[in-house]
Amino acid sequence: MKHPPRRRLRRPLATALAASAVLGLLSTAPALTDTATAAPEAAANSATVFYYTKTRNWDAYNLHYAPDGGSWTTVPGVRMEAACTDWVKKTVDLGSASGLKATFNNGSGVWDNNAGKNYDLGTGTITVKDGVVAHSDPCAGTEPDPGPEPGGNTASVYYSTAAVGWTTTNLHYRPAGGSWTQVPGVGMEPACTGWVRKTVSLGTATSLTAAFNNGNGVWDNNNGKDYTVPAGLSTVKAGVVTKDAKDPCVAEPPDTQAPTVPTEVTAKADGVSILLAWEPSTDNRGVTKYQVTRTGGTKGTQITDVGSTVLSDANLEPQTAYTYTVKAVDAAGNTSAASAAVTATTGDRPPTPPAGKPLGTDPRKDPIYFVLTARFNDGDTSNNRGGNQHVRSGNAAHNDPMFRGDFKGLIQKLDYIKGLGMSAIWVTPVVLNRSDYDYHGYHGYDFYKVDPRLESAGASYQDLINAAHAKGMKIYQDVVYNHSSRWGAKGLFTPTVFGVRDKDWSWYYDEKNEGFEYDGLTIEPKSGKSYYNGDMWSTAEPTGNTCVDWGKPTQWTSPEGYRIYNCQWPNPTSGMFPKALYHNCWLGNWEGEDSRSCWLHDDLADFNTESAPVQNYLIGAYNKYIDMGVDGFRVDTAVHVPRTTWNRRFLPAIQERVTQKFGAEAAKNFLVFGEVGAFVNDKWNRGSVNHSAQFFTWKERKEYSADDAKAALEMYDYENQAGPAAQPTSTNAFLNGNAYHEPDHSKFSGMNIIDMRMHMNFGDANNAFNNGKDSDDATNDATYNVVYVDSHDYGPNKSAERYAGGTDAWAENMSLMWTFRGIPTLYYGSEIEFQKGKKIDCGPSCPLATTGRAYYGDHVAGSVTASDFSKVSSASGAVATTLQQPLVKHVQRLNEIRRAIPALQMGQYSTEGITGGMAYKRRYTDTASGTDSFALVTVTGAATYSGIPNGTYKDAVTGDTQVVTDGKLSVAAPGKGNLRVYVLDLGGKNTAPGKIGTAGPYLK
Repeated sequence: MKHPPRRRLRRPLATALAASAVLGLLSTAPALTDTATAAPEAAANSATVFYYTKTRNWDAYNLHYAPDGGSWTTVPGVRMEAACTDWVKKTVDLGSASGLKATFNNGSGVWDNNAGKNYDLGTGTITVKDGVVAHSDPCAGTEPDPGPEPGGNTASVYYSTAAVGWTTTNLHYRPAGGSWTQVPGVGMEPACTGWVRKTVSLGTATSLTAAFNNGNGVWDNNNGKDYTVPAGLSTVKAGVVTKDAKDPCVAEPPDTQAPTVPTEVTAKADGVSILLAWEPSTDNRGVTKYQVTRTGGTKGTQITDVGSTVLSDANLEPQTAYTYTVKAVDAAGNTSAASAAVTATTGDRPPTPPAGKPLGTDPRKDPIYFVLTARFNDGDTSNNRGGNQHVRSGNAAHNDPMFRGDFKGLIQKLDYIKGLGMSAIWVTPVVLNRSDYDYHGYHGYDFYKVDPRLESAGASYQDLINAAHAKGMKIYQDVVYNHSSRWGAKGLFTPTVFGVRDKDWSWYYDEKNEGFEYDGLTIEPKSGKSYYNGDMWSTAEPTGNTCVDWGKPTQWTSPEGYRIYNCQWPNPTSGMFPKALYHNCWLGNWEGEDSRSCWLHDDLADFNTESAPVQNYLIGAYNKYIDMGVDGFRVDTAVHVPRTTWNRRFLPAIQERVTQKFGAEAAKNFLVFGEVGAFVNDKWNRGSVNHSAQFFTWKERKEYSADDAKAALEMYDYENQAGPAAQPTSTNAFLNGNAYHEPDHSKFSGMNIIDMRMHMNFGDANNAFNNGKDSDDATNDATYNVVYVDSHDYGPNKSAERYAGGTDAWAENMSLMWTFRGIPTLYYGSEIEFQKGKKIDCGPSCPLATTGRAYYGDHVAGSVTASDFSKVSSASGAVATTLQQPLVKHVQRLNEIRRAIPALQMGQYSTEGITGGMAYKRRYTDTASGTDSFALVTVTGAATYSGIPNGTYKDAVTGDTQVVTDGKLSVAAPGKGNLRVYVLDLGGKNTAPGKIGTAGPYLK
C-alpha cells in the first residue's frame, strides 16, 4: 500500500495538530486557537441514569445494577421514577466506583439487557435510549420557559437530525464573549420528526457559537468551523444556519400514527447463527428502525434494535430453539404491534477447522484476483462495523459501513472467481487493525490475531484457506513488516497517552474498563463503541514513560477550545515510542535513506526492523499464517525496509518455516512479491537503486556489519555510490535464440516484485510492454513479476482514479498481461470496469460508495457454480448479469488459453527476429516432465517472425493452421484487444491444442 507523502510538520505545532485530529469530528478540524480552559474536575461518584420508555411501553421500569467491583441489587432492582415525557430516571450512589453495570426490566421478567450484554455505564448524567448510551440530560430545558431575563436575549435553536441519525443530540455552545458549556453541552429535546430544539439565554450577547454532538464523541461542527447562531429562532440543517426562520414544526401536527406490523418474517438457522428477515413496514412519515424481541436459551428475553430488515443473530447456544417477533418504530417513537412469531433451532457449533497446507505448485500458473476483503462481499452482517468515521465519511448515509465484506462473503463467491478463470486470490491484511479508518487492513495492531470483523462462525480465515484450496485456488496474504498502527503493536509495544477525562475530554477518551480488550468487533459496554480507546489514556504518568513533558499542557487548544496536553496523541518525535522498537523521525525524502527509517504517515508507526525484538515479533506472527497454509505473501511497503534486513532476517525466515512445515518444493513455490513504490517511468527510480523495484530481487554483493542497523546504512551508501551501471544483470526471463535455458536463481533474494514500471505505463499497452521488458535484465527473474493495471492505491501514471481508458483498452491490456511474461493480476471489479474514473481513495472525507473501493457484493448477488476454471455451470440473479459482460467473457477465455499453454505461464521470451508493436515468442521446456511449449504471440497489431523453428503452428484463438518451412511466419493484425497465439505442434503431450474456447467480443 503506497501512502501519499505528508509535509513534515514542525514541532510543537505538529503535536498540537496531531492531537486535534483525535476529536472525531464529522468534518475537518479548523486552525487551532489559544483559549485557556478550566482545570480538570474530578469525576462524581454517582450516576443519574435516564431510560427511554416510548419504545418499551412497560408498566414499570426497574434499574438492576452493580457498582464496578460491587454487588448486584436484588432482582428486579430499584424502581425508576418519571423524569419527563418518554423518560424515567434513577440516581444511584456509587461510592468510590467509577461506573456501574446495569440492565433494565419491567419487574415481570421482560428484560432489556443489550442483546445479551449488560450495559456498562460510567458516572454523571447518562441516557440509555434504544440500546444507545450517551452523556446528556434529555429532560434539560423541558420545564416551562420562564422567558428571558429583563433586557436579556435568547436563541431558539432547531437542529435537523435527518442526516446524522442520532438518538441523542446535545448543543455545546458559548454566548459571544462568554464561556463554553461543559462537554457535551445541554440536551436538546424532540421537536417534531427530524428536528430537535433548545432555547438558551444569551444575556446581552446577540449570538452564540455552537457545535452539536451525540454525547458519544461524534460531532458536527460544520467542517471544523463552529456554527454561529444569532439570537431569535434559527434552524441548522445540512450545515446551513437560517436566521429568523419559521418554526419547522409549526405546520406539522404531532405524529401519532404507528407503522404497519412487519410481515413475512423468516428465521433461518446456520450453525449457531440465525438469519432473520422480514418485509419493510410502512408509515405515514417513515420507519426509522425495527425492534426485534428474542426468547429462548438461557439468557431470557432479548430486545435488539436494527436499522434494516435483516438481523444476523450470532454466537447463540447450539441445538436451541429461539423465537422472534418484530416491531416497527418511526421517528416519533410510535411502535407497531408485534409481528407473528417465528422460530428457528440452531445446529452444532462449527468445529475448529484443520490446518491447511499450501498447494505448492508453480505460482506462475495462477492468475491473481485481488480483493479488498472488507469491500468485496458481505456474508455476515453481524460483523459489519462503521467506526468513529461512519457518519463523517458519509458511509452512514449510504448504509455502507467500512467493514462490510468478510471471509464468509468471499467463500460464498469463490465460484465466481473460479468462473472467471482466476486460481489465486490476494487478500488484504487479515491481522487485527486499529485506527479511525482501518477497513483496508494496513493499520496492524495485533499481528497474532485475525481481525474478527472479517470472521464468522464457520467462516474463519482458516476456513477460507481450506475452502479455496478445495477448489484448487491459492490464497496470497498481504503482509506488513514496515509499520504498525499509531496505537503500536500488541505484544510488542502499545503507547499510553495522556487523555484526562475531565469535563473537556471525557467525551473523547473513553472511561477505562480494565476487563475489556479491544478487538475491533466487540462493543465496549461503557462507551457503546467497538472502537473503544479507554486503554489509551492515563491520569498518572505511566511507569517507564519516555515521552518528553508528559501530560503538561501546551499553548494549543482543540477546535472547541480545549487545552491540549503533551503526549496526548502518538507521534514519533515526542519520545513516546522506544527507539529499540520504533524509529523516532518523520519521513522527509521519499528517495532518501530516511524513507526506510522514519514514519511514512501519522497513522503508521514505523518499526525499527533492524531490532531483534521487532524481527522476532514479526517472524513469529507471520509463521502463524504460514502454518495455516497460505500460498504466499504480498509484502506491503517493501521498499521501506532495508534490503539487508530482508535478506538476512525476514526472507530466510519465510523459507525456513515453509520448508520445515511443508517441504522444500512448497518453499520454492511460496510466492513472495513486494510492493516497491517507484512512481516514475525510468528504469532506475530517479537513479536511486535502493528505491527501485528490481533491486530487491537480488542478494547482497558484499559483506556488511554484523549489526543490522549499521549494515543497512553501509549497504545504502555502497549501492548508492555504485549506481545503476554496477548492478547485476540476468537472462532468466530471456530465450537463447529459440531455446529455453535453465534459469540461474543462485543470486535470488527470495523476493519477487510487483511490476511497478508496467503498472505506471498501462495508460497505453504498448508503453507498458516496452517499459516492462526494458527492466527485465535488471530483475533476477521477471517471469515471476506480478503485473496489474490498477489497484487499491493507484491507476497508471500515478493516477488517483480507477482506470478509465475504455473497454477496448482494457481488453488490450488484458491480452498483453495474460500472454507476456509475469503473473496477470486483476483488481476486483475491473472485469466490469467497476467504478471506472472514480477516485480510488479519499479516506473518510467522502463515502466509500463513491470511490474505487466501493462495495462489490451487489454485482455478485445471487448464486453461481463453477464446474472448472473459466467454466460456469449455473448462475442466477445479479451475478448472472455480471458474467455476461464483455470483459468477463474476455478474461474467461484468456485464462482458458493461458492455462492450456505452458509457454504463456512459465516461458522465457524474446523479440529477436520479430517486427510488430507487441509481438514476442515464448518457450518453456522441462525435461523432467517432458514438457516443451513454444508460442508466437501478437497483441492488436500485425507481426512477422523470422528464424523460428519449422513446423506446424496452430492459433489458439481462431484455430488457423500455418506450416512453416523457411523459418518465417506473418500474422495479420487481429484488431484492438484481440491477439493471435500460434503454438508449435511438437506432437505427443506437446501437441498444439488448436482453437481454445469460443469466440467472444474481443478474442475472435
